[in-house]
Amino acid sequence: MSGPRDTTLVPLHRTPHARRTLVGLSFFGGGTAAYQPWTGHMPAHTDLVVVCYPGREGRFAEDFARDWDELANDVARSLREADLGPYILFGHSMSGWMAFDVASRLDGDEALRPRALVLSSCNAPDRGLTDSELLPTPQDPDERLLEWLETHGLLPRHVREHAGLTEVALELMRADVDVRNTFVYRGAEVSVPLQVFFGADDPLISTDAAVRWSALTSGAYRYDVLGGGHFYTPEIWQSLPSRIAETTFAPTGPVS
Repeated sequence: MSGPRDTTLVPLHRTPHARRTLVGLSFFGGGTAAYQPWTGHMPAHTDLVVVCYPGREGRFAEDFARDWDELANDVARSLREADLGPYILFGHSMSGWMAFDVASRLDGDEALRPRALVLSSCNAPDRGLTDSELLPTPQDPDERLLEWLETHGLLPRHVREHAGLTEVALELMRADVDVRNTFVYRGAEVSVPLQVFFGADDPLISTDAAVRWSALTSGAYRYDVLGGGHFYTPEIWQSLPSRIAETTFAPTGPVS
């Protein structure tokens, strides 16, 4: 990939003779920077590329997506047009739902669909948006939005201490909240192998999440319970690529 595509599919790690690409989706309320810690922990022969949503970073001049379908179509189109070769699609939190939705849209094309889908810190979408997943709300004042971003590790100190960057972060978050609120589950399923990570102390994850996810793929399935909360611990988060299985998965259960 080169030229304009690098603003949408941002390459963070390249390795000679790569055999696959790990594709991460930008977090809702964030961008590609959260994946930087992964670059020192990539498996052998694996590239790392992060999809940047419109309206941020290298796509700052573009309009934000107006709703869920528009953003999902943008991501799916980017993956269709890219020459990635074999790839694994990853999404964290609300972008886990986006990764699942996009994978379902590509599922009918064996050449374009991911070899596996890996989701992190998200409930199964068939239960719809819960009260906790509807936070923050469009009506929340700026300070409450900033508090939410800080609580979930999406507001670095240098951003919080810079008025201009804080304003950008708020604009981005409000745009993503608007997109999130238009999500509707329409019965999507996938046939590719599915791996799901949960944090043992994540209050947002329901007790039936693992069972619900297992019903949404006809492929191999595993789930792993990791230490920490929504973003696990810093050590676990940065080493997460090494925990992503190949396209066949071992028995499921809690791991440290």
